[in-house]
Amino acid sequence: MRIDIVTIFPNMFSPILNESIIKRAQQKKILKIRVHDLRDYTLDKHRKVDDRPFGGGPGMVMCCQPIFSAVQAIKQKTENRKLKTKIILLSPQGKTLTQKKAQQLAQLKHLILVCGHYEGVDERVKKNLIDEEISIGDYVLTGGELPAMVLIDCVVRLLPGVLGRAESLKEESFQNNTLEYPQYSRPAVFNGLQVPKVLLSGNHKLIKEWRRKQAIIITKKKRADLLSKHR
Repeated sequence: MRIDIVTIFPNMFSPILNESIIKRAQQKKILKIRVHDLRDYTLDKHRKVDDRPFGGGPGMVMCCQPIFSAVQAIKQKTENRKLKTKIILLSPQGKTLTQKKAQQLAQLKHLILVCGHYEGVDERVKKNLIDEEISIGDYVLTGGELPAMVLIDCVVRLLPGVLGRAESLKEESFQNNTLEYPQYSRPAVFNGLQVPKVLLSGNHKLIKEWRRKQAIIITKKKRADLLSKHR
């Protein structure tokens, strides 16, 4: 997969992209990530990428010209010109990022992530360039950089070969509209607190059944809305 990020704060991404699973995915050649400074694509001599909104109002709006130019340049530089590209705007107006959406995105070969800022972006970008708007929750952030990082982390770990054991993905929270079952590790007893005996039994059938039941119990308690999706 290739991911291109368009942002006015490219330095924000270095700590995230050069650590942990995302770093290893790049080292394994499973993933290519490029960060593009939007200011490199503006025609304004002062490198401005925003301006006052028509009709008045507070704040500034990101102009359409730099964003159109950046996306066009990225597409032209892509090694495989026929590569299917999905252009995503990180925006509080977008559909909420879910595990199901992450799985869909993980099937694609090329993502271009546009990080919004200020009071938003020119509507012509949304209507004529962007394929989809995605939000990470019902709250407003300073910009789209942090949501882009969340989306990347969520999607990259689903790519084949990224995680050490593919089986670990099958039992994670949200995979079957349930939260994950309780997890325990060594020691078996800590400060008088014991690990459930079934997990020490070695009986894999009983352990699997116990985990399934616990997942449902936890989901009913914390996120009952997820279980309604089974119906």
